Amino acid sequence: MTVLAALLGVALAVCLVALAVTARLLADARREAARLQQTVEAQLQETRNPRAVQAAGRVVNKVVEAATRVRDHGVGRMVLASFEDFGRWATEQRVAIGRMAAEDGTVTILFSDIEGSTALNASLGDARWVRVLAAHDELVETYVEKYRGLIVKTQGDGHMVVFSTPTLALRAAIDIQRAFAARWNHSRELRRTPIRVRIGLHTGTAIERDGDYLGQNVALAARVAAEASGGEIYVTGEIADACPGEFDFASVGAAELKGFDGARELWLVTAGG
Repeated sequence: MTVLAALLGVALAVCLVALAVTARLLADARREAARLQQTVEAQLQETRNPRAVQAAGRVVNKVVEAATRVRDHGVGRMVLASFEDFGRWATEQRVAIGRMAAEDGTVTILFSDIEGSTALNASLGDARWVRVLAAHDELVETYVEKYRGLIVKTQGDGHMVVFSTPTLALRAAIDIQRAFAARWNHSRELRRTPIRVRIGLHTGTAIERDGDYLGQNVALAARVAAEASGGEIYVTGEIADACPGEFDFASVGAAELKGFDGARELWLVTAGG
């Protein structure tokens, strides 16, 4: 009887903890829904843009979906389903990333970021900067998807993307730069605030672990991007050698890259794709 009472006590404690966590999650969800609603309403007032209307619709749909799941399945099953959805997404993402590399582990890595982003953020203010950043992200993601690339991770205004071949990566990079240069093709935010993106590419073997790519070749691609200026695409000799006749390259000389011994010759992509 004492053992049974102890077990019941433990079960009760677990239930109380679970209810407390669930209540916290629901409170956070309500706050997030309110924040999203305010953001969408502000965009609607400022832009009267069909895309903003669509965003409002998505927010409403998410709130209705969440309420329906609580009503039909209860709070506990709703939280469990959310974790299951996240786990399924994470697994699919890891599988997709693992498939990007060739059998020998070779992958083409692209890094991009916005030139002068810190100063631009300070001049625009956080609210407007977030809108500009969202428009930037949408444009980059459009061409990554077009050329069957995969965004491994983002940080601030930077993207790390992998492609299965140097040709696909270069075509995506060229189209991204052309799109940013063609201001009339952009969203209202990018027409109001034109931005310049710098891109660097390298190809080589990399280590895939837990949905990420690691290794010296990844670091090298990031260093190459840091050497470029806004509107430019820099590549290593490995990229230039892998695409003879497909693209035009101009040598920009040898550069000392942080963390790497010696100087490496870098190339500016001038045409192609």
